Amino acid sequence: MKIEERFLKYVSFDTQSDPSSSTAPSSLKQLKLGEYLVEEMKSIGIDNAYLDKYGIVYGTLEANNGDTSGGIGFIAHMDTSPDASGKDIKPQFIENYQGGVITLHKEKELYLDPKEFNVLDKLVSHDLITTDGTTLLGADDKAGVAIIMQMAEYLLTHPDVKHGNVQIAFTPDEEIGRGTENFDIAAFKAERAYTVDGGDINIVDYENFNAFEAVVEVTGKSIHPGSAKNKMVNSILVAQEFQAMLPLHMRPEATEGYEGFNHLCNIHGNCEKTVMEYIIRNHDLDLAKKQCQDFEDIQGYLNQKYGYNIIKVNIRQQYLNMKELISKDMSIVDNAFKAIEECGLHPVASPIRGGTDGANLTYMGLPCPNLGTGGFNYHGPFEFVSVTMMRKQVEVLLKIIENTQK
Repeated sequence: MKIEERFLKYVSFDTQSDPSSSTAPSSLKQLKLGEYLVEEMKSIGIDNAYLDKYGIVYGTLEANNGDTSGGIGFIAHMDTSPDASGKDIKPQFIENYQGGVITLHKEKELYLDPKEFNVLDKLVSHDLITTDGTTLLGADDKAGVAIIMQMAEYLLTHPDVKHGNVQIAFTPDEEIGRGTENFDIAAFKAERAYTVDGGDINIVDYENFNAFEAVVEVTGKSIHPGSAKNKMVNSILVAQEFQAMLPLHMRPEATEGYEGFNHLCNIHGNCEKTVMEYIIRNHDLDLAKKQCQDFEDIQGYLNQKYGYNIIKVNIRQQYLNMKELISKDMSIVDNAFKAIEECGLHPVASPIRGGTDGANLTYMGLPCPNLGTGGFNYHGPFEFVSVTMMRKQVEVLLKIIENTQK
Protein backbone atom coordinates (compact mmCIF):
# COMPACT_ATOMS: atom_id res chain seq x y z
CA MET A 1 0.00 0.00 0.00
CA LYS A 2 1.26 3.49 -0.83
CA ILE A 3 1.88 5.74 2.15
CA GLU A 4 -0.61 8.34 0.93
CA GLU A 5 -3.31 5.66 0.74
CA ARG A 6 -2.57 4.69 4.34
CA PHE A 7 -2.68 8.28 5.47
CA LEU A 8 -5.95 9.04 3.68
CA LYS A 9 -7.53 5.98 5.29
CA TYR A 10 -6.41 7.06 8.76
CA VAL A 11 -7.73 10.63 8.41
CA SER A 12 -11.13 9.22 7.49
CA PHE A 13 -11.49 8.29 11.18
CA ASP A 14 -12.69 11.08 13.47
CA THR A 15 -10.39 10.73 16.48
CA GLN A 16 -10.69 14.12 18.17
CA SER A 17 -9.78 13.87 21.86
CA ASP A 18 -11.96 15.49 24.53
CA PRO A 19 -10.33 17.64 27.24
CA SER A 20 -13.52 17.64 29.33
CA SER A 21 -13.64 13.84 29.60
CA SER A 22 -12.09 11.84 32.46
CA THR A 23 -12.18 8.49 30.65
CA ALA A 24 -9.23 6.77 29.02
CA PRO A 25 -9.27 7.24 26.13
CA SER A 26 -11.11 10.52 26.40
CA SER A 27 -13.32 9.74 23.39
CA LEU A 28 -14.50 6.29 22.39
CA LYS A 29 -14.17 7.10 18.69
CA GLN A 30 -10.40 6.89 19.06
CA LEU A 31 -10.82 3.17 19.70
CA LYS A 32 -12.16 2.68 16.18
CA LEU A 33 -8.86 3.72 14.64
CA GLY A 34 -7.00 1.68 17.26
CA GLU A 35 -8.99 -1.41 16.34
CA TYR A 36 -8.37 -0.81 12.63
CA LEU A 37 -4.62 -0.43 13.21
CA VAL A 38 -4.46 -3.70 15.15
CA GLU A 39 -6.14 -5.51 12.27
CA GLU A 40 -3.86 -3.84 9.75
CA MET A 41 -0.76 -4.72 11.77
CA LYS A 42 -1.86 -8.35 11.95
CA SER A 43 -2.56 -8.39 8.22
CA ILE A 44 1.04 -7.41 7.43
CA GLY A 45 2.51 -9.92 9.88
CA ILE A 46 2.61 -8.30 13.33
CA ASP A 47 0.66 -11.12 14.96
CA ASN A 48 1.27 -9.86 18.51
CA ALA A 49 -0.45 -6.48 17.95
CA TYR A 50 -3.14 -5.56 20.45
CA LEU A 51 -5.25 -2.68 21.75
CA ASP A 52 -5.24 -2.32 25.53
CA LYS A 53 -8.12 -1.11 27.71
CA TYR A 54 -6.76 2.45 27.68
CA GLY A 55 -6.82 2.69 23.89
CA ILE A 56 -3.08 2.25 23.31
CA VAL A 57 -1.96 0.04 20.41
CA TYR A 58 1.19 -2.05 20.88
CA GLY A 59 3.06 -4.34 18.51
CA THR A 60 6.53 -5.83 18.06
CA LEU A 61 8.45 -6.65 14.90
CA GLU A 62 10.44 -9.62 16.16
CA ALA A 63 14.20 -9.51 15.66
CA ASN A 64 15.57 -11.50 12.72
CA ASN A 65 19.21 -11.05 13.62
CA GLY A 66 19.32 -13.05 16.84
CA ASP A 67 19.30 -9.99 19.11
CA THR A 68 17.00 -10.63 22.09
CA SER A 69 17.27 -7.17 23.68
CA GLY A 70 14.32 -4.79 23.93
CA GLY A 71 15.44 -2.95 20.81
CA ILE A 72 14.24 0.40 19.55
CA GLY A 73 10.74 1.88 19.53
CA PHE A 74 8.66 4.25 17.41
CA ILE A 75 5.56 6.04 18.71
CA ALA A 76 2.86 8.23 17.18
CA HIS A 77 -0.53 9.41 18.41
CA MET A 78 -3.93 8.69 16.92
CA ASP A 79 -5.99 11.59 18.25
CA THR A 80 -6.48 14.97 16.63
CA SER A 81 -6.72 18.34 18.33
CA PRO A 82 -9.91 19.70 19.94
CA ASP A 83 -9.02 23.05 18.36
CA ALA A 84 -10.80 22.24 15.09
CA SER A 85 -13.16 19.62 13.73
CA GLY A 86 -11.68 16.30 12.63
CA LYS A 87 -14.94 14.93 11.24
CA ASP A 88 -15.69 14.33 7.56
CA ILE A 89 -12.26 15.42 6.39
CA LYS A 90 -12.11 16.05 2.65
CA PRO A 91 -8.43 16.00 1.70
CA GLN A 92 -7.08 17.55 -1.48
CA PHE A 93 -4.14 15.81 -3.16
CA ILE A 94 -1.77 18.09 -5.06
CA GLU A 95 0.69 16.16 -7.18
CA ASN A 96 4.03 17.78 -8.00
CA TYR A 97 3.25 21.19 -6.48
CA GLN A 98 4.74 23.88 -8.71
CA GLY A 99 4.44 26.85 -6.40
CA GLY A 100 1.82 29.55 -6.13
CA VAL A 101 -1.38 29.91 -4.13
CA ILE A 102 -3.37 26.80 -3.20
CA THR A 103 -7.12 27.30 -2.89
CA LEU A 104 -8.58 25.52 0.11
CA HIS A 105 -12.09 26.98 0.16
CA LYS A 106 -13.01 29.68 -2.35
CA GLU A 107 -16.26 30.74 -0.65
CA LYS A 108 -14.52 31.12 2.72
CA GLU A 109 -11.56 32.82 1.03
CA LEU A 110 -9.11 30.36 2.56
CA TYR A 111 -5.83 29.94 0.70
CA LEU A 112 -2.35 28.56 1.29
CA ASP A 113 -0.28 31.48 0.04
CA PRO A 114 3.54 31.23 0.02
CA LYS A 115 3.65 34.90 1.02
CA GLU A 116 2.01 33.93 4.32
CA PHE A 117 3.20 30.31 4.61
CA ASN A 118 6.74 30.60 3.22
CA VAL A 119 7.56 26.95 3.93
CA LEU A 120 5.74 26.27 0.65
CA ASP A 121 8.68 27.78 -1.22
CA LYS A 122 10.79 24.84 0.00
CA LEU A 123 8.22 22.28 -1.12
CA VAL A 124 8.11 22.90 -4.87
CA SER A 125 7.93 19.53 -6.72
CA HIS A 126 6.57 17.82 -3.59
CA ASP A 127 3.30 15.93 -3.51
CA LEU A 128 1.05 17.64 -0.93
CA ILE A 129 -2.20 16.85 0.83
CA THR A 130 -4.24 19.78 2.18
CA THR A 131 -7.65 20.26 3.77
CA ASP A 132 -10.67 21.71 1.97
CA GLY A 133 -10.77 24.55 4.50
CA THR A 134 -13.61 23.15 6.63
CA THR A 135 -11.64 20.92 9.04
CA LEU A 136 -8.12 20.19 10.17
CA LEU A 137 -6.30 17.50 8.19
CA GLY A 138 -5.03 15.12 10.87
CA ALA A 139 -1.39 15.04 9.78
CA ASP A 140 -0.79 15.65 13.48
CA ASP A 141 -0.22 12.80 13.97
CA LYS A 142 -1.70 10.37 11.49
CA ALA A 143 1.21 11.18 9.20
CA GLY A 144 3.43 9.74 11.94
CA VAL A 145 1.23 6.65 12.19
CA ALA A 146 1.43 6.16 8.42
CA ILE A 147 5.22 6.56 8.37
CA ILE A 148 5.69 3.97 11.11
CA MET A 149 3.30 1.52 9.46
CA GLN A 150 5.01 1.95 6.09
CA MET A 151 8.37 1.26 7.77
CA ALA A 152 6.97 -1.85 9.43
CA GLU A 153 5.51 -3.19 6.20
CA TYR A 154 8.83 -2.68 4.43
CA LEU A 155 10.73 -4.69 7.05
CA LEU A 156 8.17 -7.47 6.99
CA THR A 157 8.25 -7.73 3.19
CA HIS A 158 12.06 -7.57 3.07
CA PRO A 159 13.25 -10.27 5.48
CA ASP A 160 16.75 -9.92 4.05
CA VAL A 161 16.99 -6.62 5.98
CA LYS A 162 18.35 -7.69 9.36
CA HIS A 163 17.16 -5.92 12.49
CA GLY A 164 16.66 -6.32 16.21
CA ASN A 165 13.31 -5.99 17.97
CA VAL A 166 11.34 -2.99 16.75
CA GLN A 167 8.60 -1.84 19.12
CA ILE A 168 5.60 0.15 17.90
CA ALA A 169 2.97 2.05 19.88
CA PHE A 170 0.11 4.35 18.91
CA THR A 171 -1.35 6.44 21.72
CA PRO A 172 -4.62 8.33 22.25
CA ASP A 173 -5.09 11.72 23.90
CA GLU A 174 -1.69 13.25 23.19
CA GLU A 175 -3.36 16.49 22.13
CA ILE A 176 -4.87 16.96 25.60
CA GLY A 177 -1.64 16.07 27.42
CA ARG A 178 -2.68 12.58 28.48
CA GLY A 179 -1.04 10.37 25.87
CA THR A 180 1.31 8.66 28.30
CA GLU A 181 -0.88 8.47 31.41
CA ASN A 182 -1.38 4.73 30.96
CA PHE A 183 1.61 3.88 28.78
CA ASP A 184 3.10 0.53 29.78
CA ILE A 185 6.87 0.94 29.59
CA ALA A 186 7.42 -2.68 30.67
CA ALA A 187 5.15 -4.02 27.93
CA PHE A 188 6.75 -1.76 25.31
CA LYS A 189 10.18 -3.24 26.13
CA ALA A 190 12.21 -0.78 24.05
CA GLU A 191 15.42 0.59 25.56
CA ARG A 192 15.03 3.88 23.68
CA ALA A 193 12.49 5.26 21.24
CA TYR A 194 11.45 8.11 18.96
CA THR A 195 8.12 9.84 18.66
CA VAL A 196 7.31 10.63 15.03
CA ASP A 197 5.25 13.75 15.62
CA GLY A 198 7.09 16.79 14.30
CA GLY A 199 7.16 18.89 11.15
CA ASP A 200 10.15 19.22 8.83
CA ILE A 201 11.92 15.84 8.57
CA ASN A 202 15.36 17.48 8.75
CA ILE A 203 14.66 18.42 12.36
CA VAL A 204 15.34 16.33 15.46
CA ASP A 205 13.66 17.68 18.59
CA TYR A 206 15.12 16.86 21.99
CA GLU A 207 14.25 20.12 23.76
CA ASN A 208 10.68 21.00 24.65
CA PHE A 209 8.84 23.36 26.94
CA ASN A 210 8.41 22.79 30.63
CA ALA A 211 4.64 22.87 30.74
CA PHE A 212 2.13 23.82 33.40
CA GLU A 213 -1.61 24.37 33.37
CA ALA A 214 -3.29 27.06 35.48
CA VAL A 215 -7.00 27.35 36.22
CA VAL A 216 -8.01 30.69 37.72
CA GLU A 217 -11.43 30.86 39.39
CA VAL A 218 -12.85 34.29 40.18
CA THR A 219 -15.79 34.40 42.61
CA GLY A 220 -17.59 37.73 42.51
CA LYS A 221 -20.64 39.07 44.32
CA SER A 222 -23.73 39.23 42.15
CA ILE A 223 -26.19 41.95 43.19
CA HIS A 224 -29.11 43.36 41.21
CA PRO A 225 -27.55 46.17 39.18
CA GLY A 226 -30.25 48.54 40.38
CA SER A 227 -28.96 48.32 43.94
CA ALA A 228 -25.35 47.29 43.30
CA LYS A 229 -23.48 50.39 44.51
CA ASN A 230 -20.65 49.45 46.89
CA LYS A 231 -21.92 45.86 46.93
CA MET A 232 -21.43 44.20 43.52
CA VAL A 233 -18.11 42.64 42.56
CA ASN A 234 -18.24 41.63 38.91
CA SER A 235 -16.07 38.53 38.46
CA ILE A 236 -15.69 39.20 34.73
CA LEU A 237 -14.07 42.56 35.39
CA VAL A 238 -11.79 41.10 38.08
CA ALA A 239 -10.77 38.39 35.62
CA GLN A 240 -9.81 41.12 33.16
CA GLU A 241 -7.84 42.78 35.94
CA PHE A 242 -5.99 39.51 36.65
CA GLN A 243 -5.11 39.06 32.98
CA ALA A 244 -3.89 42.67 32.70
CA MET A 245 -1.44 42.10 35.57
CA LEU A 246 0.39 39.31 33.72
CA PRO A 247 3.42 40.47 31.67
CA LEU A 248 2.29 41.77 28.30
CA HIS A 249 5.51 40.63 26.60
CA MET A 250 4.88 37.02 27.65
CA ARG A 251 1.86 36.41 25.48
CA PRO A 252 2.38 33.78 22.73
CA GLU A 253 2.00 36.32 19.94
CA ALA A 254 5.00 38.23 21.32
CA THR A 255 7.38 35.27 21.74
CA GLU A 256 9.55 32.91 19.70
CA GLY A 257 12.50 30.53 20.07
CA TYR A 258 13.34 29.94 23.70
CA GLU A 259 11.00 32.67 24.97
CA GLY A 260 8.30 31.43 27.33
CA PHE A 261 4.68 32.53 27.48
CA ASN A 262 1.41 32.52 29.41
CA HIS A 263 -1.50 31.71 27.12
CA LEU A 264 -5.13 32.35 28.03
CA CYS A 265 -6.82 29.44 26.24
CA ASN A 266 -10.36 29.77 27.50
CA ILE A 267 -12.50 32.13 29.56
CA HIS A 268 -16.15 31.77 30.50
CA GLY A 269 -18.33 33.19 33.22
CA ASN A 270 -20.81 35.74 34.46
CA CYS A 271 -21.01 38.34 37.19
CA GLU A 272 -20.93 35.72 39.94
CA LYS A 273 -18.15 33.47 38.69
CA THR A 274 -15.56 33.47 35.91
CA VAL A 275 -13.05 30.74 35.07
CA MET A 276 -9.89 31.29 33.04
CA GLU A 277 -7.75 28.45 31.72
CA TYR A 278 -4.08 29.08 30.95
CA ILE A 279 -1.09 27.15 29.73
CA ILE A 280 2.31 28.24 31.05
CA ARG A 281 5.40 27.39 28.97
CA ASN A 282 9.16 27.90 29.20
CA HIS A 283 12.22 25.90 28.19
CA ASP A 284 13.94 27.04 31.40
CA LEU A 285 12.36 25.33 34.42
CA ASP A 286 13.33 28.10 36.85
CA LEU A 287 11.69 30.70 34.61
CA ALA A 288 8.60 28.49 34.24
CA LYS A 289 8.34 28.29 38.03
CA LYS A 290 8.70 32.08 38.20
CA GLN A 291 5.76 32.39 35.79
CA CYS A 292 3.72 30.10 38.06
CA GLN A 293 4.70 32.26 41.02
CA ASP A 294 3.39 35.33 39.16
CA PHE A 295 -0.05 33.73 39.12
CA GLU A 296 0.09 33.08 42.85
CA ASP A 297 1.40 36.59 43.59
CA ILE A 298 -1.46 38.19 41.63
CA GLN A 299 -3.88 35.93 43.48
CA GLY A 300 -2.53 37.16 46.81
CA TYR A 301 -2.64 40.81 45.77
CA LEU A 302 -6.24 40.71 44.50
CA ASN A 303 -7.48 38.72 47.48
CA GLN A 304 -6.00 41.35 49.75
CA LYS A 305 -7.37 44.19 47.61
CA TYR A 306 -10.94 42.87 47.65
CA GLY A 307 -10.83 41.66 51.23
CA TYR A 308 -11.81 38.05 50.62
CA ASN A 309 -10.63 35.02 48.61
CA ILE A 310 -11.96 36.28 45.31
CA ILE A 311 -9.24 34.46 43.33
CA LYS A 312 -8.39 30.76 43.47
CA VAL A 313 -5.45 29.50 41.37
CA ASN A 314 -4.81 25.80 40.70
CA ILE A 315 -1.56 24.96 38.89
CA ARG A 316 -0.75 21.50 37.52
CA GLN A 317 2.51 20.28 35.96
CA GLN A 318 1.92 18.73 32.52
CA TYR A 319 5.39 17.76 31.32
CA LEU A 320 9.05 18.77 31.63
CA ASN A 321 11.89 19.52 29.20
CA MET A 322 13.37 16.18 28.09
CA LYS A 323 16.70 17.91 27.33
CA GLU A 324 17.61 17.66 31.02
CA LEU A 325 17.80 13.87 30.70
CA ILE A 326 18.66 13.28 27.04
CA SER A 327 21.65 15.64 27.17
CA LYS A 328 23.30 13.18 29.57
CA ASP A 329 23.54 10.64 26.72
CA MET A 330 23.19 12.15 23.26
CA SER A 331 23.76 8.90 21.36
CA ILE A 332 20.06 8.55 20.48
CA VAL A 333 20.11 12.05 18.95
CA ASP A 334 23.42 11.36 17.23
CA ASN A 335 21.96 8.21 15.67
CA ALA A 336 19.06 10.19 14.23
CA PHE A 337 21.41 12.88 12.88
CA LYS A 338 23.56 10.22 11.22
CA ALA A 339 20.54 8.53 9.62
CA ILE A 340 19.18 11.83 8.30
CA GLU A 341 22.56 12.71 6.77
CA GLU A 342 22.89 9.26 5.19
CA CYS A 343 19.50 9.79 3.55
CA GLY A 344 20.77 12.95 1.87
CA LEU A 345 19.11 15.43 4.22
CA HIS A 346 20.51 18.13 6.49
CA PRO A 347 19.82 17.44 10.19
CA VAL A 348 19.32 20.26 12.65
CA ALA A 349 18.15 20.40 16.26
CA SER A 350 15.34 22.76 17.11
CA PRO A 351 13.62 23.50 20.44
CA ILE A 352 9.97 22.44 20.31
CA ARG A 353 7.63 25.27 21.19
CA GLY A 354 5.27 22.65 22.52
CA GLY A 355 5.58 19.08 23.73
CA THR A 356 5.20 15.47 22.67
CA ASP A 357 4.53 12.14 24.34
CA GLY A 358 8.31 11.76 24.26
CA ALA A 359 8.78 14.33 27.02
CA ASN A 360 6.87 12.33 29.62
CA LEU A 361 8.21 9.02 28.31
CA THR A 362 11.75 10.29 28.78
CA TYR A 363 11.00 11.05 32.43
CA MET A 364 9.39 7.61 32.72
CA GLY A 365 12.75 6.05 31.82
CA LEU A 366 12.40 5.75 28.03
CA PRO A 367 14.63 8.30 26.24
CA CYS A 368 12.45 9.55 23.41
CA PRO A 369 13.34 12.50 21.15
CA ASN A 370 11.02 13.55 18.35
CA LEU A 371 11.27 13.20 14.56
CA GLY A 372 9.37 15.00 11.80
CA THR A 373 6.47 13.85 9.64
CA GLY A 374 6.36 16.48 6.90
CA GLY A 375 3.24 18.08 8.38
CA PHE A 376 2.75 21.83 8.78
CA ASN A 377 0.22 24.36 10.18
CA TYR A 378 -1.27 21.88 12.64
CA HIS A 379 -4.64 22.16 14.40
CA GLY A 380 -6.60 24.08 11.82
CA PRO A 381 -7.85 24.39 8.23
CA PHE A 382 -4.43 25.47 6.92
CA GLU A 383 -2.87 22.15 7.93
CA PHE A 384 -1.13 20.22 5.17
CA VAL A 385 1.46 17.48 4.73
CA SER A 386 4.22 16.77 2.26
CA VAL A 387 3.78 13.18 1.09
CA THR A 388 7.27 13.46 -0.39
CA MET A 389 8.66 14.09 3.10
CA MET A 390 6.59 11.24 4.51
CA ARG A 391 8.11 8.83 1.98
CA LYS A 392 11.59 10.08 2.79
CA GLN A 393 11.04 9.76 6.52
CA VAL A 394 10.33 6.05 6.06
CA GLU A 395 13.87 5.77 4.69
CA VAL A 396 15.19 7.66 7.72
CA LEU A 397 13.47 5.29 10.17
CA LEU A 398 14.88 2.28 8.31
CA LYS A 399 18.34 3.82 8.46
CA ILE A 400 17.98 4.49 12.20
CA ILE A 401 17.09 0.83 12.70
CA GLU A 402 20.05 -0.25 10.57
CA ASN A 403 22.46 1.98 12.47
CA THR A 404 21.09 0.80 15.81
CA GLN A 405 22.18 -2.74 14.99
CA LYS A 406 25.79 -1.71 14.30
